[in-house]
Amino acid sequence: MLTAAFADSNSSIMNSSLAHLHFAGGYLPSDSKDWRTIIPALLVAVCLVGFVGNLCVIGTLLHSTWKGKPSMIHSLILNLSLADLSLLLFSAPVRATAYSKGIWDLGWFVCKSSDWFIHMCMAVKSLTIVAVAKVCFMYASDPAKQVNIRNCTIWSVLGTIWVVASLLPLPEWFFSTTRQHAGVEMCLMDVPVVAEEFMSMFGKLYPLLVFCLPLLLASFYFWRAYGQCKRRGTKTQNLRNQMRSKQLTVMLLSIEITSALLWLPEWIAWLWVWHQKVKGPPPPQGFIALAQVLMFSISSANPLIFLLMSEEFKEGLKSLWKWMVTKKPPAASQSQVTPAGNLEVVPDKVPSPESTISIPEKKTNSPNSGKEKPEKAEIPILPDVEQFWHERDATPSIQDNDPIPWEHEK
Repeated sequence: MLTAAFADSNSSIMNSSLAHLHFAGGYLPSDSKDWRTIIPALLVAVCLVGFVGNLCVIGTLLHSTWKGKPSMIHSLILNLSLADLSLLLFSAPVRATAYSKGIWDLGWFVCKSSDWFIHMCMAVKSLTIVAVAKVCFMYASDPAKQVNIRNCTIWSVLGTIWVVASLLPLPEWFFSTTRQHAGVEMCLMDVPVVAEEFMSMFGKLYPLLVFCLPLLLASFYFWRAYGQCKRRGTKTQNLRNQMRSKQLTVMLLSIEITSALLWLPEWIAWLWVWHQKVKGPPPPQGFIALAQVLMFSISSANPLIFLLMSEEFKEGLKSLWKWMVTKKPPAASQSQVTPAGNLEVVPDKVPSPESTISIPEKKTNSPNSGKEKPEKAEIPILPDVEQFWHERDATPSIQDNDPIPWEHEK
């Protein structure tokens, strides 16, 4: 009944007060059944692809770390994949549920924390890309140099990224709440009059701090790293390290460009919503929904780029797959070799029939006698041939030393 009442009143209220409300938590009231079906379906597809891809990347990185090959770049890529996986597990299902319904029934806590959690994970990804670009430039400057980074340094960098990313979108946590409007419970951004100027400044500074500035810094470091790879050419002695450095730079640069292009529509919608005028046109609901889908699709595109463009990830994934497949066969083979029951166990080293044949004339006490016996047993000397050569040696022939043997033939 509530949904029907809202659908009836939606067309009359949308053009007046409802059109200028600032919705939060991914809640977009819409009377179009197509949008309520298409957007959740797209989000489910993105979640499935991204979940499998990020699990492969995380498993490959953890397996290489377990084998004793951790690095700063691997740790940052692992942090990036963990942020993607968190978005797909906790935020995308909430968005799909909110889009599929006409009312908000997910509760006060989900409404308050949904936007904050999404922007925290996206800020983690943005700051991580900057850190990866910096490390990539350091590696491209001298690919042959072995850089040993302690685990405490890695944990400090990752912890700093998460703390800063959790503090930046805190105003969204403070002002997001559920509220009754036109008889329907909605998730809205309820900003008091006292904080309007602050939130207006927040709406301008937040995209600058989370999107524009990190994009410029990462592009700067990637540009310098690519310049180092291109300038060195083939004159370096460590050609293999140089090629790996160039492949790494191109792969990470592809990650940055893909993320920027897929995230840009969301920031256009953000600025439109936060700074729309009272009598100005609101952003189309379809544009806002598609911008959200494109933002979540970054979490599916990143692992695909890693697995397609990096030979190291391909080899690591193959190694992980072999390790998972060949982990349990030894137990199965032992169960087949040793069946149940009181059966005698055949020893591993059983003497062959040839090795049991002994030659009495050639008995020796040397340690190599055991190796000589099988060889001689394999090529035995026939008795007739041995007797022939023995008689020939005992009675030397006169004709062998005769210079004119044809005169004695007569």
